[in-house]
Amino acid sequence: MFVTRTPLALAALASVAVPGLDPVAVEGTPHVTGHQFEVAFIEDTQHRRWVVRAPLTAAAGAQMDVTMSLLGLLSRRLPFSVPMPKGFVDLKEGGRAAVYPYMAGRPLYFAHLPAGPGIAAELGRAIAALHNVDRALFDEAGLPTYDADTYRTRRLSDLDRAAATGHVPTALLARWERSLEDVSLWRFAPTPTHGDLTGDQVLAVFDDDEDAATGRIRGLTGWEDAKVADPADDFAALVTQAPPAAFDTVLEAYAHARVDRPDKHLERRARLAGELTLVSELLTAIGSKDQDGIEACAARLRKLDADTFEKDLDEAADPATPAAVVSPVDAETPSDTPGA
Repeated sequence: MFVTRTPLALAALASVAVPGLDPVAVEGTPHVTGHQFEVAFIEDTQHRRWVVRAPLTAAAGAQMDVTMSLLGLLSRRLPFSVPMPKGFVDLKEGGRAAVYPYMAGRPLYFAHLPAGPGIAAELGRAIAALHNVDRALFDEAGLPTYDADTYRTRRLSDLDRAAATGHVPTALLARWERSLEDVSLWRFAPTPTHGDLTGDQVLAVFDDDEDAATGRIRGLTGWEDAKVADPADDFAALVTQAPPAAFDTVLEAYAHARVDRPDKHLERRARLAGELTLVSELLTAIGSKDQDGIEACAARLRKLDADTFEKDLDEAADPATPAAVVSPVDAETPSDTPGA
């Protein structure tokens, strides 16, 4: 069952969930196809700011409960904040809405991430801190764990399903299949991951808004895809959106902060994961019978295929020229991320 609520209805839920929370202003967020939660920002009579997050389906509610367990375990073990609810309210349709104190900071736009000391290096160290966490915590919270071969096979299965739709260009499909069938690329140590680390999920603060070197990571949101899997997944958006020099800064800081040395194919798998987000979005759109979403994904797949073909031609003409970063995802896509 799929339920939608107005911002005022979400504010009413928040006032029930947290004693003493008396809303005076509420701001909703636009619903985006494929997102499983409704989010609103609230200010109360004491000038406190809150975020209320309500699942749209029973499955999303169950997923949120598992995420809450994980965040409770992680909250004291990470050098940045994670959303911690101050109250819940049961929903008539099943599941429950959660209310969190608003987390200060602003999302990062990866396309404008500067290289060098500062926010890029901070981001690398933040990702390393998460990946250094004992994976037993994820097991305790009931999060899934995938070894390298199982994860590779899982991605191949998704690709086969997408291929059956007829929307994946043949050349693109063949290139992805070659990478997924190359077992040597998939030798990684299963790692605790965020699973959906976009700029929308990263909250940063700056001592000086004109100086990126003063930036630091305040918190990470949007934890519903957390799991023990491929560490490359948490670099997928970065490698496809950030300037190459900035990505190098992130990766260097990450490598220095990791307890275990990153595997040599991490960047290559991250690029592949970034492209394969289109496969996931296509399958989601098909599953929800969202024809506009299906057509949008198909168009982006065709564009990625054309861009890849042109890049291959450029590399053949000048092998010394570094490959361009192909960005198959829209960094400005709205998100409902201010929550768990």
